[in-house]
Amino acid sequence: FRYIELSNGLKALLISDLTQSESNREPVAKEEEDSGEEEDGDSESTNEDSNCVNKCSEGVKKNCSSEKQSAAALCISVGSFSDPADLPGLAHFLEHMVFMGSEKYPAENGFDAFLKKHGGSDNASTDCERTIFKFDVQRKYLREALDRWAQFFIGPLMIPDAVDREVEAVDSEYQMAQPLDSNRKEMLFGGLAKAGHPMSKFFWGNAQTLKNEPREKNIDTYERLREFWRRYYSAHYMTLAVQSKETLDNLEEWVREICIKIPNNGQPRADFSDLQDPFDTPDFNKLYRVVPVRKIHALTISWALPPQGKHYRVKPLHYISWLIGHEGAGCVLSLLRKKCWALALFGGNSESGFDQNTTYSIFSVSITLSDEGFQNFFQVIHIVFQYLKMLQSVGPQQRIYEEIQKIEANEFHYQEQMEPIEFVANICENMQLFPKEDFLRGDQLMFEYNPEVISAPLTLLTPATANILLLSPEHDGHCPLNEKWFGTQYSVEDIPEEYRDLWAGDFPLNPDLHLPAENRFIATDFTLKTSDCPDTDFPVKIIDNERGRLWFRKDNKFKIPKAYARFQLLAPFIQESSKNLVLFDLFVNILAHNLAEPAYDADVAQLEYMLFPGDHGLFIRLKGFNHKLPLLLNLIVDHLANFSTAPNVFSMYIEQLKKTYYIILIKPDRLGRDVRLQILEHHRWSVMQKYEAIMADLGVTDLMDFVNRFKAELFVEGLIQGNFTSAESKEFLQYFIEKLQYNAPPAEPPVLFRVMELPQTHHLCKVQSLNKADTNSEVTVYYQVMVMTALIKLKECEDTQLGEEVDRNWFEVVTQQYVFDRLNKEIEVLKNVTKDELVSFFMEHRHASSRKLSIHVVGFGEKEKETHGDDQSSSSPESQDTGRKTSSYGDVSELIFLPASPVLAKASRITDIRAFTSSLNLHPYHKILQ
Repeated sequence: FRYIELSNGLKALLISDLTQSESNREPVAKEEEDSGEEEDGDSESTNEDSNCVNKCSEGVKKNCSSEKQSAAALCISVGSFSDPADLPGLAHFLEHMVFMGSEKYPAENGFDAFLKKHGGSDNASTDCERTIFKFDVQRKYLREALDRWAQFFIGPLMIPDAVDREVEAVDSEYQMAQPLDSNRKEMLFGGLAKAGHPMSKFFWGNAQTLKNEPREKNIDTYERLREFWRRYYSAHYMTLAVQSKETLDNLEEWVREICIKIPNNGQPRADFSDLQDPFDTPDFNKLYRVVPVRKIHALTISWALPPQGKHYRVKPLHYISWLIGHEGAGCVLSLLRKKCWALALFGGNSESGFDQNTTYSIFSVSITLSDEGFQNFFQVIHIVFQYLKMLQSVGPQQRIYEEIQKIEANEFHYQEQMEPIEFVANICENMQLFPKEDFLRGDQLMFEYNPEVISAPLTLLTPATANILLLSPEHDGHCPLNEKWFGTQYSVEDIPEEYRDLWAGDFPLNPDLHLPAENRFIATDFTLKTSDCPDTDFPVKIIDNERGRLWFRKDNKFKIPKAYARFQLLAPFIQESSKNLVLFDLFVNILAHNLAEPAYDADVAQLEYMLFPGDHGLFIRLKGFNHKLPLLLNLIVDHLANFSTAPNVFSMYIEQLKKTYYIILIKPDRLGRDVRLQILEHHRWSVMQKYEAIMADLGVTDLMDFVNRFKAELFVEGLIQGNFTSAESKEFLQYFIEKLQYNAPPAEPPVLFRVMELPQTHHLCKVQSLNKADTNSEVTVYYQVMVMTALIKLKECEDTQLGEEVDRNWFEVVTQQYVFDRLNKEIEVLKNVTKDELVSFFMEHRHASSRKLSIHVVGFGEKEKETHGDDQSSSSPESQDTGRKTSSYGDVSELIFLPASPVLAKASRITDIRAFTSSLNLHPYHKILQ
């Protein structure tokens, strides 16, 4: 690392990750960099089941010149708080506009095209007080990429002709943000601020604020953009982080040469610190009810505290949030779960600009309520207040602080590398927040215990200063007010006098609430194990019998005291009916519920676990410090073996799962995927069929019968990678066998669906969105071709952490293909593919007889009304029951198929999926095995 400051005020941290052997290597000369042989292409994986196919393993690296991406990120200390009152969203709009060509490189979106050509990517984001730009690219193109990128800040064109076009991009982001309840809550909460406080501003911007209204008011948006750029895109507001496999001297030379050209206007920074206390009079006597888009009940209790950023060495809000969000015995969520009032709880500060800035810090407690919890939400609030009062009465605890401190220190000292583009983005923002000695650690470590600093915000978390927000679909029709920008329906009412009096007085503490006990999952042994078998480039099979199979690879590259363990428990009968799939979802959800309290200490000790229902069985994933990982796995298997559920827990998750299926169906992208897979995959049960099944009368007996059948006959396959020996790894699978006492299936279960062979013509399935409140549409075009291609340069990219290698190897295991050197082989094949062959292949599958399927989900925008009209039946947040039992979640019992638009009139329409697929041939199970 090297920190430098340029004479124009820009501050930069240069990061060289050369190994010792590479540090003696001569850098690539500029004139040798461009061979003119690069290919254009799409950097996204073509495989839906794996996001790891564009990385290469250690074995590949022996045969290719693979290396980590180079990356850079720049943070400007200006954001949406600085938007002028008459142009809401201007900071966000400017972030878009600087991409639209520069004086030196005038092509619009030329930087994006350059990066795509050279295996890179870029992004940008605008927060309340900061704007961040970031990119990554192949190492040998870093210098040119830096030069092109720096022109955003040296001489962007921002031509008037591009303004209207890019307004549409900003407006599109706004439209896509509207259906998200998190955005709606933020806008509504911001609207409560006193006049003149920037938290009440409309940060997104849209066509109305950036084009229509300015024209009506004779405001020159283009000139105001340039004025905003000159005022705020100034070098002395900027911090830069650059990472590459280059020498520090090279990086410094390039940064000084290129970035010194960024102008410095010499003006002082925007300062909002005198605007502390964003609310005139926090009015606890009010309750805000809100109608959400998602069919959930959620309670949020928030406090606006004095800004806490200056206390980063103590991190008082982190200490408080660790306790309020704890899920162990004696904590808020533990008690609420026992009452079946809540499913999840988040407590704390998200550290986004809206939650933490120079004017305030938000502390929130957000609780996902069950139906019963919604009916008792005042009692839920009371439990939260009781817990906070208990924390205030016992005061900060050094034992707990030091426990959290140890966990954070373990994670920091043994952290795996982030992707370079994410790392530099994080660092350049840290450079705005911390002194240089803490650039790398200021956001992660807890440096010092200071009870006074912790007590200051803790004592402010009282009923008298709380804002209470309650979301529920039950509020529909009872909320006469509308938030201006997102149209959120809400109401304001007085807190009942009985609770106002209770919380204003000296209410008693709840004896069931207490501080958490000592954590037994914190790792204390970080010894790197000595291998007990020969080193290999890829996983090897160390157990293979009729009840299971285990793959193993000892990590000798990353050399950290961590490990990954992944298992799939295959049970083919799951796919026999949609009812079975619903029971399987219930089983996994309730198993996770049963584990939540006993396994929570493992979670906070950086031992991560995930349980989720796969198509053919249960997936269990674990990662973290190897010292205590076996303890966590044994805990999970024990709960699996001894599974049971109480009727009230079963009922709570039945209701929650109904909402989950409904939420999937009302999202255009999820509905489109579901329709496509119904057409393509043999025996695929749709989410709509699962929704129908859960509306039937299911009981605890149904679930226990299913679980007992599941545990009776299994095939368990796993992968262990990291700091374990092969002997230790074998004990994992052995514990499954001994604890569950399951029988082997008569034949090895399938792990894939068979795929329908589409006819050699274009087919269209066009359906109406199931949510009238959503203007977004979804289009997917699928070409049925049994092949996978990608750019060689992306496949040669080096892994930055062990998890990327594990993801790739697990894909081979979970699909039972086991071609662990697949990337090696793909790269060799791709190197022999000529441009003519590629063009020929492309044209072969783009003619009239291509096996092509288009899926359209049509939303309810203004232009789409002509397509489906206003009188078509549709489920929506306002819909009522239509003669069948749909609970309170709307009617999603059938798809409404729409006619093709004139441009696709020649496509064959699909209006009955089962009738269409019943006549198709099936491809055999498809695996690429060599």
